[in-house]
Amino acid sequence: MVYAVPLIIFMDDVSGNISKQWNKHHVVYMSNANLPCEMLEKEFFVRFVTFSPHAAPMELIDVVDSGIITLDCKDQEEVMLIPYGLFIAGDNPMQAEECSHAGLNCNYFCQTCNVGGTKEFKTSNEGYNSIFTFNAAMKLGAMTKVQNTMSSTGICDSASVSILESLVELDKKLCKCEPGSQATSKSEVIAALEKEFEEQLQGATLYDAINLLLGMNGISMHLDMLNEILHTILLGVVKYFWGQTMFLLEKAKVLHIDGMNAPSLNANYICHYKGSLIGKHFKSLAQVMPFLVHDLVPWTVLNGWTIIGELVALI
Repeated sequence: MVYAVPLIIFMDDVSGNISKQWNKHHVVYMSNANLPCEMLEKEFFVRFVTFSPHAAPMELIDVVDSGIITLDCKDQEEVMLIPYGLFIAGDNPMQAEECSHAGLNCNYFCQTCNVGGTKEFKTSNEGYNSIFTFNAAMKLGAMTKVQNTMSSTGICDSASVSILESLVELDKKLCKCEPGSQATSKSEVIAALEKEFEEQLQGATLYDAINLLLGMNGISMHLDMLNEILHTILLGVVKYFWGQTMFLLEKAKVLHIDGMNAPSLNANYICHYKGSLIGKHFKSLAQVMPFLVHDLVPWTVLNGWTIIGELVALI
């Protein structure tokens, strides 16, 4: 008997300390997506895979291409399990790294679609409405070319970063001309970089040196990646809309805490530390703000809070 086993894979960085001091560790957990939802939520069914305070996330992932022979304890017979990734969970920065994406600071800032463009395009009417690599390292001036390529394309593969760094450092060394010595020719620099590149691969192919998740069977790292609610919505749209609303209320000198009497909200704390709130505060604020500021802010701001409240309720 052969069984296909879909896996929910979680990978992120956590602290290895019980205290508040941050001690970064990368961890990998897996769950069997065939289980009912009420069982998936239980700690027993979340299986620890590996962790490391030193290895990069992509170094912890190994793609399994073959089946696994095991014993079916119910029917007492050998079966083959074929595991495959259903989706990989994590926060936005980790998901970007898993997709070999450069993150929000590049022109194409989404790892799922092609939204974005140059700064001039995004600030134009057409661009704003559209919103709703080894080759660079083999050339002279590799550092600037690599940075420009990452920014313009949004591609940043952490699995091959060590190779890129060695090529960039060699390029700096070869292009540096000591007083009284002859500069290295362009052809000699390119030849040296290509030789270093072959040595770094150590006989492997280019495919083996890049992010293995990109070629994983049964899953598309870009299309099957879930949107992360905390950083995308609560610490994104809600956080900055809250900050703008507080600015308007303080400017109009109508900031009062008498109306903020929701059981889960500490009005004094939220108003005093309005710039240091966390996800749970924004989740509550998104649902009560339309009732608290309906007669204090312009109707455009009130409509914004109403839409945000409906969005948070759906997710």
